[in-house]
Amino acid sequence: MKKMSSDDPNQPGLVITMTESIRLFLLSASKDRRLSEELRELALTLSSAANAPYKQIRSIWMESAFDSRPGLISLFSGSNFVFTSPKPREKSEELKERLRKLTELAERKEYQELVKDITPKKDLNEPFSTYKDQIGFGLHVALTMFTGYLIGYFAFRALFNHSPIMNSAGGILGLVFGMLLETFLFIIRTSEPNLKSPSSTSR
Repeated sequence: MKKMSSDDPNQPGLVITMTESIRLFLLSASKDRRLSEELRELALTLSSAANAPYKQIRSIWMESAFDSRPGLISLFSGSNFVFTSPKPREKSEELKERLRKLTELAERKEYQELVKDITPKKDLNEPFSTYKDQIGFGLHVALTMFTGYLIGYFAFRALFNHSPIMNSAGGILGLVFGMLLETFLFIIRTSEPNLKSPSSTSR
């Protein structure tokens, strides 16, 4: 039989307080040669403890001789039960990490709720926030530059009597002017308080 410390709070089964009658019985059992050596050692160990498992005391009582053991009711008379609180369940690392993230998220939301009246609202209509805006702006720039090239080309063609070099120079000048015009319009659009997307402005 495995020896156990009677003061161990993790003992299995019912634990009772030690009374004088139980202590005297255990001391007598520790000297009883009719019991096994293991039971005698267990009885001696339990006799010096404040609490003891009921099953171990009862097993010693059952193995003792009938004429040398007290009545079971009188043996446990005056003894009380010892109740121990179960060990708290330990949280897994994954659960701890998830709880930490949820706590941080709740704190962040609470902070945003507190400062929502004093912090400026984020503008949701940021330029080029979607692929549609990016494609629309690119097409608009290309169309403006192409139109500027055509205007410059035909203007220089009328002024310089169909000179290929001057016609090309006029087209390039119109292209540059169209690019500068589009840049200027983009700066104006982005500086407006109520910003509109480039695609909606171009339309």
